[in-house]
Amino acid sequence: MTEGNFVDYVKVHVSSGKGGQGSAHLRREKYIAKGGPDGGDGGRGGHIIIKGNKNLWTLYHLKFKRHLRAEHGEHGSKQRSTGADGADQYIEVPLGTVIRDTETQKILHEVTDDEQEIIVAEGGKGGQGNWHFKSSTNQTPRYAQPGIDGQEVDVTLELKILADVGLVGFPNAGKSTLLSVITAAKPKIADYEFTTLKPNLGIVEYREFKTFVVADIPGIIEGAAEGKGIGHRFLRHIERNSTLLFLVPADAPDIPKQYEILLDELRRYNPEMLDKDRLVAISKSDMLDAELKAEMKVVLDKDLNAPYMFISSVAQQGLVELKDKLWEMLNKQVD
Repeated sequence: MTEGNFVDYVKVHVSSGKGGQGSAHLRREKYIAKGGPDGGDGGRGGHIIIKGNKNLWTLYHLKFKRHLRAEHGEHGSKQRSTGADGADQYIEVPLGTVIRDTETQKILHEVTDDEQEIIVAEGGKGGQGNWHFKSSTNQTPRYAQPGIDGQEVDVTLELKILADVGLVGFPNAGKSTLLSVITAAKPKIADYEFTTLKPNLGIVEYREFKTFVVADIPGIIEGAAEGKGIGHRFLRHIERNSTLLFLVPADAPDIPKQYEILLDELRRYNPEMLDKDRLVAISKSDMLDAELKAEMKVVLDKDLNAPYMFISSVAQQGLVELKDKLWEMLNKQVD
């Protein structure tokens, strides 16, 4: 899947089916005089159903399908025959998709389970046939109910990636490199800022066949919460992560300050982000000798208000310890 095919936000107009009309048929058969009403009911209109699919990870398949309609129910007929129900229209989405009312922006539902089905527009009910209205004082009703109209709704589908660990950092901090080393993911890597334009997912294989999922989002810059850069568009993808891994390069002029800037952007976007477990990884630490690393530790112990560790993706340094620490943080509730 290329970066251009990653779509995490679409608006669609959906229309459920109209219910079929009830029949006002009167029975007419040879040797049966005045057979009476026998009109059947109309069929139900088709629903619009959003369904979770664990094999999808993007909304790209809906990018060019902005209007979706379900079938109308068929009309009732003679001999009390009920019309066929209209076929439901299914919209498959990745797990982690939020469904909003486009007009009010109210969250209607969230899709979190495979095969989960949510009806966003109910099909209209079919009308009753005339045999329902037969009585001792009205033995030959010549009318039936019309079908009820379906619903038309504008909904916004917004994907929030489901992952265990979210990578947070400035552009060119080494997030994509780390993801490529500890997982089988192959994100785009280059020596310039904003190499990553779309979120990437990778599965970390841990000890004894255990795994956890890491999400890498485009780099955040100061002012992202106000719309600067592109990282702000993808901050929602780390809202569901239980642990945030901040990457700050070892050659940064002020590591504690960079961490505080990143933390402040998350706070301004959603204060609940600060409730997550946090770990700072000092990336590109292979350029540090033992003496310089010791000096940095003195400063970090004093000014960095978070646990930290030194790693190097290129030199494969500290990665085993990083996995151990992340696994411990992810499973501390269980222990």
